[in-house]
Amino acid sequence: MINENYKYSELTGKIIGCAIEVHRLLGPGLLESAYEECLSFELIKEGLNIERQKATPVVYKDIKLDCGYRIDILVENKIVIELKSVEILNPVHEAQILTYMKFAEKEIGLLINFNVTLLKNGLKKYIM
Repeated sequence: MINENYKYSELTGKIIGCAIEVHRLLGPGLLESAYEECLSFELIKEGLNIERQKATPVVYKDIKLDCGYRIDILVENKIVIELKSVEILNPVHEAQILTYMKFAEKEIGLLINFNVTLLKNGLKKYIM
């Protein structure tokens, strides 16, 4: 059995490397959409399969409701990436990515806030 802390660690490492490259070149202070565009470019350049703005239905009891929720980037149909460009990450941001992971039935998620001086201070990994 794979240790959960290491599941997809190579893939998450590539994603984080791409995010660091984007942050290194752009720095903080831009809109989330700019970071999404540039990170998507870097991920594709790394040969990764991505889906942007992936629709995620809300599951309520036995029905799926299209309420307009979208995962910013889904990598290799395994890792949910939620991007932010905010002063500080709030509990609602964590709740958001955990909800997306639950509804999309994905085990790994990365919450990346680009509005920080050092990107490592804006990265959080979630495992369900």
